[in-house]
Amino acid sequence: MSLINGYTSTTSTSSSTTTPGSSSSTTTQGNESVVMNGSMAEKSIEERKAYLRSMKLERRSSSSIGHEKCPIHFDLELDHKPPTREDMIPNLAASYRSLLKDLGEDPEREGLLKTPERAAKAMLYFTKGYDQTVDDVMNGAIFDEDHDDLVIVKDIEMFSVCEHHLVPFWGKVSVGYLPNKKVVGLSKVARIVEIFSRRLQVQERLTKQIALAIVEAIQPTGVGVVVEGTHMCMVMRGVQKVSAKTTTSTMLGVFRDDPKTREEFLTLVK
Repeated sequence: MSLINGYTSTTSTSSSTTTPGSSSSTTTQGNESVVMNGSMAEKSIEERKAYLRSMKLERRSSSSIGHEKCPIHFDLELDHKPPTREDMIPNLAASYRSLLKDLGEDPEREGLLKTPERAAKAMLYFTKGYDQTVDDVMNGAIFDEDHDDLVIVKDIEMFSVCEHHLVPFWGKVSVGYLPNKKVVGLSKVARIVEIFSRRLQVQERLTKQIALAIVEAIQPTGVGVVVEGTHMCMVMRGVQKVSAKTTTSTMLGVFRDDPKTREEFLTLVK
């Protein structure tokens, strides 16, 4: 047994034979034979996997929803797609139904009869950001502009779900950046906030992800993000501090290096 890139694999003796006058060959791996017929494009998915295993190429994993139970992923796995979010509703609803039973409730009573399906759909909506990327929402709304002063979009409403307790947290996000010959459509800043807030989150990570997404999109000379949130895990359980708010910030580029730029940004977003 050997460990390759975090996965355990079995090392076996392999041999190959080539038919004279033909581009085909057979590779034997343990008790399996894989027929190599010309280009990789002609092979089935299983043949591609077996070939890549024999080559011991780097394996990659995926955090995309629907891929969690996949043991390995390969770059040539072109027809491997996760289920749609609608496909997840029955399993999620069954989980909620089981939860209701474990709580001592009767999921068959009138008030709860459709609750599992409603809850499943709601959770999929709360986490719809997993299905979106920055490229998706930008949709080409990046423009060449000779502007090098602060651009700020403040008080963007944010709703998210705490990954520790699966209860909501919400608040406001303010984003500022110093352009580097490019600006982004203002609504796209709010959409970037939506992408990362509509996931299971912690506020600290959310703040940084928003800032890095702006950097990825337009490579500004600096980015600042400030998030103020109210967390139900602190309000309705635990310490139960109703008025407590959490503020996090991420400063990149000149926002981190230049105190005057940082001070101007923080003053304007108050």
